[in-house]
Parts: sequence; structure tokens; C-alpha cells
Amino acid sequence: MSKSLLLLSAALILAGCAPTGVADEPLRTHSQMRPGNTDPTYGLRQMAITDPLRPADEVARDPLRRPDEMLAFIGISSGSVIADIRPEEGYFTRLFARVVGPSGHVYAVVPTRTAEREDALADTLAGAYPNVSRVTTRLETMTFDRPLDVVFTAQEYHDFTMPRFEVDVAAMNRAAFAALKPGGLYVIIDHSGRPGTGATEASTLHRIEGAEVRRQVEAAGFVFDGETNALANPDDDRTINVFDEAIRGRTDQFVYRFRKPG
Repeated sequence: MSKSLLLLSAALILAGCAPTGVADEPLRTHSQMRPGNTDPTYGLRQMAITDPLRPADEVARDPLRRPDEMLAFIGISSGSVIADIRPEEGYFTRLFARVVGPSGHVYAVVPTRTAEREDALADTLAGAYPNVSRVTTRLETMTFDRPLDVVFTAQEYHDFTMPRFEVDVAAMNRAAFAALKPGGLYVIIDHSGRPGTGATEASTLHRIEGAEVRRQVEAAGFVFDGETNALANPDDDRTINVFDEAIRGRTDQFVYRFRKPG
């Protein structure tokens, strides 16, 4: 090997070992596909999952939250624009920010009902990722400065059906429909309720029946586009509160994808 090639190799090795910044780390979008993998977004997903800005407690939840499967199911890629409704600490927001890259955008949507506590959380996310911005709004009237590819919410939809949250869920779903591009996706993850319970156990068990979510979302004009059982747990009989330590973090969850026609 020539001397110049040796020097180049050494420089590349040192660059790979260099310390990583925090708030000002560049948003990488290069492919990191493993050999033989033909999924063009695989590299982006792995880059997001290994993001050094992710807190250790969030990384520890990955075996249960299945981020690679979730990102693949949602289908975002470099340049996508996504609204993450009520992200709280930002488990998914951080992943989305890395996948969509500097040409995409993530709106951390904070409901006005919970803004006093959650605005600061969203501002922290926006400070760490330059392609994230906070939007505090009533969910029924949420709008954005560009059409969206995806509206997403995880383990929050059932809360919006509770009277104390004061959300008109039908209007919220219509607002999500209006915010999306034709063909855009509305993706909902939530704790499964038993058949026939609808949303009646949202306040007590923090669960909602998947069929009820489908009914409500399809009433806004969406078409059901698929589901994944990646977060299913047949050992959860869906009769106890999701915060009970006997099941917390391991609940049976549905993951639904709806599409705006067009």
C-alpha cells in the first residue's frame, strides 16, 4: 500500500473515533446499508437507533418498543415531514429527526391542555435537533406551514378520548386529515382494550379497543392501510391498568396505519 493510502486510512479511522457533539451534531443522511440488505431506508433507521443523543433510558426500552420495525412500518425516509403528536420526552421524535434528515422536518406537537409541562420537553428536543420544532396547539385546529407525509401518535390517542382532556377527537382526526398530503399516513400506536369496550376504559385502564380507533379515524375520511403485530403481547389479558408493574412496558398494543386517499 502506498504511503498516501496509509495516511488516508489512518485519518478515516481517527475520524470514526472522534468525540461526538451534542446539540450541534450534523444530521447525517448517508446510507449505512448492511451487505445484502435491499431496503433503502435500513441505513437511516440504524443510524437513528444508534444516535448518541438518545438517552440511555430510552435505548433500554428498544427491545420492547421495536424501533426498527416501527420506523419501517411508518415508512418515512430522508426528506419526510412528520408531526409527532404529544411526544413528551421524545422517544420517537429523536428517531424521526435522524431518519428524515436536514431536508425533512419533525413537528413536536404539544396539546394546549398539557403545555405547561410539555412545552419544555419539546423545546429540549428542538434544541438538540435543528430539524425539530415545537407546535403548541389545540389538536382540533392543528395546522402546519407545509403539507405532512405522516401524522403519528404513540400511546396517547386513548388520552384524547378522556373527558378531562377536553379534545373533540372527531375534529382532531379531521385536522390530521387536512394536514396530510394526498396519500399521507396517520399512524397510531396504543394499548389494546378488550373487544366490546370501545373507549370506556381509557380513563381507568388507559386502554382503547382497536376497533373503536378504526371507527373514529375512518369516519374522518381515512382508509385503513395496514397493521403490524410487532408490539402484540398475547400474555396481556388487557384487564389491568397499563401502569401496573405487572404489565407496564409490556402491554398488548395495536399499531395501525391509515392513508389519506389521493
